[in-house]
Amino acid sequence: MINFKNKKILVTGATGGIGGEIIKKFLSLDGKVVATGTNIEKLDLLKKTFPNIDIIKFDISEHSKIEEFIDNATTQLSGLDILVNNAGTNIDNLSLRMKNEEWGKVIAINLTSTFLITKHAIKKMLKNKYGRIVNITSVVGHTGNVGQANYAASKAGIIGMTKSLAIEYAKKNITLNCVSPGFIQSRMTDNIVESVKAVLTSRIPMSRLGNGEDVANSVAFLSSEQASYITGETIHVNGGMYMAWQKLLIN
Repeated sequence: MINFKNKKILVTGATGGIGGEIIKKFLSLDGKVVATGTNIEKLDLLKKTFPNIDIIKFDISEHSKIEEFIDNATTQLSGLDILVNNAGTNIDNLSLRMKNEEWGKVIAINLTSTFLITKHAIKKMLKNKYGRIVNITSVVGHTGNVGQANYAASKAGIIGMTKSLAIEYAKKNITLNCVSPGFIQSRMTDNIVESVKAVLTSRIPMSRLGNGEDVANSVAFLSSEQASYITGETIHVNGGMYMAWQKLLIN
């Protein structure tokens, strides 16, 4: 049975739907969690919902402060065993209309920040010769998507980075893996008109949107001892959408 007793866990992007479910899952399995985000009101609400967590307000786009951020989180936790990189952003636009700033900001937050957070977390994990890192990517990083060249590139970059670091630190008992969600039910998808939602679900073999718990279950597994011999891999949580897309390409 999976259990995270005495494990110190840092979750970025904690105030969104997926982040909240990841925290809920870790707490249900006795983990000690520090949750981070940029919105203090949402963090305070998260703290009210889950009184046992600690919170840190931090903007991961502030690259020069990431090392200090990891130091602070490690101090609050009295160590660092598990890191979940869930924070990210998107600024969608067709490629010919995409401004350099739109490209650069998404790459800087989604890819560069994830690398720097991971780099400084690994320094802490090396001292204990133990670590589990799970990076949240996206099905778009595998398939591409119209108007999301920057987002797709950033998520594909995370996958490549994860594989490379998994090789570097495999002998140090530090594993790095990805969870790649498809269409996940959220406040954003709740606002999609039913006709558009029907088109989206028609592309999913399971004919439904996923939910945050589906993602959290995979994150918990990859963070656990049951997954200790898995590294450099990606679990796809998309109801078969990516598999169906690959089949279309072949045909």
